[in-house]
Amino acid sequence: MDVKIEESWKKQLQPEFEKPYFKQLTEFVKSEYASQTVYPPARLIFNAFEQCPFDRVKVVILGQDPYHGPGQAHGLCFSVNDGVDFPPSLRNIFKEINADTGTPIPKSGNLERWAKQGVLLLNATLTVRAHTAGSHQKKGWEQFTDSVIHSVADKLENVVFILWGNYAISKGEFIDSRKHLVLKSVHPSPLSASRGFFGNHQFSATNKYLTEHGKEAVKW
Repeated sequence: MDVKIEESWKKQLQPEFEKPYFKQLTEFVKSEYASQTVYPPARLIFNAFEQCPFDRVKVVILGQDPYHGPGQAHGLCFSVNDGVDFPPSLRNIFKEINADTGTPIPKSGNLERWAKQGVLLLNATLTVRAHTAGSHQKKGWEQFTDSVIHSVADKLENVVFILWGNYAISKGEFIDSRKHLVLKSVHPSPLSASRGFFGNHQFSATNKYLTEHGKEAVKW
């Protein structure tokens, strides 16, 4: 199957595209876009890969679903388009970055600037029906994104995996912490952020690890 995805990722993930589950997933997603309002826009489903080619990945941040409100999702987890109000979790992420590193809270919640520095902003499920959280879960996306994480964990070295919340932590259980840095905490959602997300210092810890392994720190 010819999937329109960034070329270096296409090379890594081509075996997945030939599997029966991915063909079924493709049919499901096509029918949803044809009959429902679905986010992100179809051309941005693989935007995380477009913005961050495989060989440039040095950090992986794992989300769950795309945002399901109008104009928010654009294919990068936790990120919103320029001019869109910060969702609560993103607001809390910026608060922790500010407290941890002193970086001022930005005017835009568009995290493409991180992706271009080698941060793969990966949702476990890459599409969602409007106003219906979780509507595209258990259709095959999770198997596909597991293969993405396996590719990074197996073929690259000294990558920082940032896992927030029980779902992300469970999805990254197989990552070898002797080969990579695995950072875990509660989710930045307002429901849990005060129970260990604030004060986790993971953004400074990420940069310390990267520089210790000869990689450029991320400008958060």
